Amino acid sequence: MAMREPAPADARVALDARQHDLARRFDAVRARTATLAAPISAEDAMVQSMEDASPTKWHLAHTTWFFERFVLAEMPEHHAFDPAWDYLFNSYYQGVGPMHARPKRGLLSRPTLSQVAAYRDTVETRVREQLRRGTMAAHLLDIVELGLQHEQQHQELLLTDIKHAFFSNPLHPAYRDDLPVTRGEAAGLRWIARSESIAQIGHAPWPGACGFASDNESPRHRALVPAHALASRPVSNADFRAFIADGGYRTAAVWLSAGWDTVRARGWSRPLYWNAGMDAEFTLAGWRELDPEAPACHLSYYEAEAFARWAGARLPTEFEWEQAAQALPVAGNFVDSDHLHPHAAPCASTGLQQMFGDVWEWTSSAYTAYPGYRPWPGTLGEYNGKFMDAQWVLRGGSCATSADHMRASYRNFFPSDARWQFAGLRLAKDSA
Repeated sequence: MAMREPAPADARVALDARQHDLARRFDAVRARTATLAAPISAEDAMVQSMEDASPTKWHLAHTTWFFERFVLAEMPEHHAFDPAWDYLFNSYYQGVGPMHARPKRGLLSRPTLSQVAAYRDTVETRVREQLRRGTMAAHLLDIVELGLQHEQQHQELLLTDIKHAFFSNPLHPAYRDDLPVTRGEAAGLRWIARSESIAQIGHAPWPGACGFASDNESPRHRALVPAHALASRPVSNADFRAFIADGGYRTAAVWLSAGWDTVRARGWSRPLYWNAGMDAEFTLAGWRELDPEAPACHLSYYEAEAFARWAGARLPTEFEWEQAAQALPVAGNFVDSDHLHPHAAPCASTGLQQMFGDVWEWTSSAYTAYPGYRPWPGTLGEYNGKFMDAQWVLRGGSCATSADHMRASYRNFFPSDARWQFAGLRLAKDSA
């Protein structure tokens, strides 16, 4: 029996309900950004410790610019908060005009942090009013949802970027000194085998019937997944110390050629944020004792791949990872727990542990398009597709990711040498 088209009254009720829900979510996401930024002073907020990172102040302004540029600017009554800021806080959207150079964001002493706060307040008020009046067009509601997902990505970047900035400061200040210390006893590593199968990979196109998904997660398609086994948990700090003790950073044979060149050129001898004695690590709470049972993190793809090769295993493909994750709840140590650091999972579990939260997990899959991929129309099509070059897919989220931002089909991506994210690894191997 064919389903009837929704009556105009039904469609209006659904649209009103969506705007009401988005208004609540808008307030919650924007409030979390403010909470995460609260411990950061005006002086801290303009520091850019490397080209890959951005100042806190820029994150606060850019996530606001997104709503002004792509939502409010579509409304005839809108007047720009400051036309010059369109240049300052555009990130990479060539379709809307030129932008300030990314490596020079730390030079933006003006506008001040208080001016950026006023900008946030003004744009928030305007978006909130439109949502609560129920006057926003349906296609703009889609962009509001994208803007909230985008802001949640920048919340994670705000934390990882300020962590790198504080580590780069000789005083090594703490972002927060009240973060809990959580220690556990990691379960022994076990192998969980899966038979060869054809898996359904990806998500419905955005806006999909089953919630938000980025364009790089679609179209949903079939993928042949050969027989394999996944490790029951991520690689721990103790595991990685064994790699180092065995000469891992001094043994060219376990490294990709470009990885070995990077190790020598940059003098890598241990993960980022570990001390020379490998018994302490720099965290968002400052220096703390290294927990040997917690997942190893702040590893580049090169380091993850070298460890897997040393261990006689490999990194999983993103299809192996997603197939396993589809049957699991999206639950774990996310930013919501307010630990802001990975910790060991309880020993009681007998299945796959920590697939979500704690650390992003590198895969062996290059970040490229799924068969039949189509980017979002217009300028927003620049959001993901143009970065499908020389990057690798990571899965699962981290201790700095929001729980309601994560899903089994989510594809994060970074280049091979990126270390400042909460990235670790899970081993995989082929089945006989």
